[in-house]
Amino acid sequence: MKYINAHALKKQIHDAEEIAVLDIREHGQYGENHLFFAVSLPYSALELEIARLVPRKNTRIVMYGNKHEEEIVKRAHLAATALGYTDISILQDGVQGWQAAGYATFSGVNLPSKTFGELAEHVYDTPRISALQLQALLADDGNKIIVLDGRPVPEYRKMNIPGSVCCPNGELALRASDLAPDPETTIVINCAGRTRSIVGAQTLINLGIPNKVYALENGTQGWYLADLPLEHQSDRLYPPSIPDKNLPMLQKRSAAIATRHNVQAVDTAQVAQWLAQSDRTTFLCDIRTPEEFRQDNLPANVQHTPGGQLIQATDEYVGVRKSRLVLLDFDGVRAPVIASWLRQLGWEVYLLKHPENLQITASAAAHRPALRNTTVLANEQIAPFVIAHPAAQIIDTRPSMQFRKLRLAGATWAIRPTIAAVAPKDKDKAILLIGERQEKLHILAADLERAGHTRIYSACMDHEQIIQSGLAVSTDETVLPDEQCIDFLFFVHDRHQGNKEAARKYLEWETNLISQIDDLERQTFLFD
Repeated sequence: MKYINAHALKKQIHDAEEIAVLDIREHGQYGENHLFFAVSLPYSALELEIARLVPRKNTRIVMYGNKHEEEIVKRAHLAATALGYTDISILQDGVQGWQAAGYATFSGVNLPSKTFGELAEHVYDTPRISALQLQALLADDGNKIIVLDGRPVPEYRKMNIPGSVCCPNGELALRASDLAPDPETTIVINCAGRTRSIVGAQTLINLGIPNKVYALENGTQGWYLADLPLEHQSDRLYPPSIPDKNLPMLQKRSAAIATRHNVQAVDTAQVAQWLAQSDRTTFLCDIRTPEEFRQDNLPANVQHTPGGQLIQATDEYVGVRKSRLVLLDFDGVRAPVIASWLRQLGWEVYLLKHPENLQITASAAAHRPALRNTTVLANEQIAPFVIAHPAAQIIDTRPSMQFRKLRLAGATWAIRPTIAAVAPKDKDKAILLIGERQEKLHILAADLERAGHTRIYSACMDHEQIIQSGLAVSTDETVLPDEQCIDFLFFVHDRHQGNKEAARKYLEWETNLISQIDDLERQTFLFD
């Protein structure tokens, strides 16, 4: 196995070649402190996600974890190598080695995108409005005003500004004028915090719409901190379609933005050539709504990346820095706007002409290691098995917060990095694996088989199925201490559940991001 020290990795991150910096720790560990440009790829999900995030097998990859858990990083290295990845290095001494070399680590998630949003506010001087100012405007029926929530629908439904309409940032270019056709109507864009409010508002300003536009300062958290009530489970959503007569004007606006940011369009023949390259990575991104993506039979190598989220959480969709992104829509309105932001984020990005001409490709075969000593139990077989095998060790691999709430009596919690420590010493003892995804259970069973276990059973069970099983359960939430819940990010996790101090801490964290990055990290962003 190859190792790389922190100084050499820092140079590679900022050179001209592609690189995937993969943090293989679990989500909670990653979110507490990680490298600025690291992509989260937990060892628990490595085989399920690596092909999507790092599609080219000879990509330069650097993996890291915690210094004292290097064995897990080595296992992740072996797992990726078994899938055909050929150029993998391990960061010497992990995240602690990075810190010891004098480089910063960061808490939270989606660091490049959120830092970019804060920078955008400074660069563009995006107009903003406070929660109390907005409330005063909304309270006066004489004001023409609409609040558009720039988050995805599920986030909007959790909590929203009263009266607001859900219109995710990626849809604003296409739908905002339909939602606010009167140029005298003031438009306020909100999110839960800051970044998407800023980017959403600035999107409309960059498009040149005639309306006054503001970003709601601090989003729903700012509203809540001002002691104003939020709505929950709202269903005011963007219109499913827009009048065809509006398209030419909208396309003209978006084309102007693409030209301003030098975003080029390419055809499917060019994309096919790029995809065949062995020394560059190309990501095909459908930036439309989930409904549109589902209804079109696009090739398997087209990833659904809702436009607003592709800006907000680029690292969740694209695992290779300095790779090439090709965006597609079927209206010529949304993709140019998303591309303009990605260019400023530092990406090489193109627009796909005539995406209907894409050649259908076969889906990559799912990773399913062969199992010889594992039996998959159907739902109706689980209770009889548990009753008939009272000595079996039950290992519950669901998310730790779900395990805390409810589990089968006697069950032990473990996920991939920790399962070896809780597996029985007697390799012939029966083990029952419980989880929510058969694919993950399959990988865990393969790990146990490689360790020599001979009697493994697996069963898909969620919270409701455990209740309905009729088996004895436990609900003692003290059974699993926080430090063992490595899959859960405790950092200001309850900021949307009534903890005002957590909300204040989160907003302070977000506004301080700019001051924490170094000059090289700052230079990756390409503002005009």
